[in-house]
Amino acid sequence: MKSQLESRTLDEFATRRAGVLILIGRILLAWVFVGSAYGALSNFGGSVGYFRSLNLPAPELFTIINIAVEVLISLGLIFGLGTRYCAVLMFVFVLMATVIAHRYWEYPAGAQQIGQYNNFLKNISIMGGAMLIFVTGPGRFSLDRAT
Repeated sequence: MKSQLESRTLDEFATRRAGVLILIGRILLAWVFVGSAYGALSNFGGSVGYFRSLNLPAPELFTIINIAVEVLISLGLIFGLGTRYCAVLMFVFVLMATVIAHRYWEYPAGAQQIGQYNNFLKNISIMGGAMLIFVTGPGRFSLDRAT
């Protein structure tokens, strides 16, 4: 009996606080892209070098596009503007990043493979978050809802 009461209490909490919880979720998802864009901007040469090491064509251009997409995703999620479009963009962007840069199975067993595997798993989780944002929408506290 107690577990049903606890379940109902959690459901009621989630329902009553959905707007704030979705906002927090959007901000937490965006934080990954804010940090990545900042890192790429503050160490542009290192980012270009990383993309060059992946044998990508035009690594400078790739870095600029990468930063622009990460900023766009970040702003869209934080402000809840074009949220569903940002969720789709985030899903596709992270899927591409996973396929291009986190092929952990190509690394020898050890620290590098573990690091790439962790990034692979992180990206799978982010794609799940993108799907959830796509389905739930921006929530109450968003510019999308204000229009």
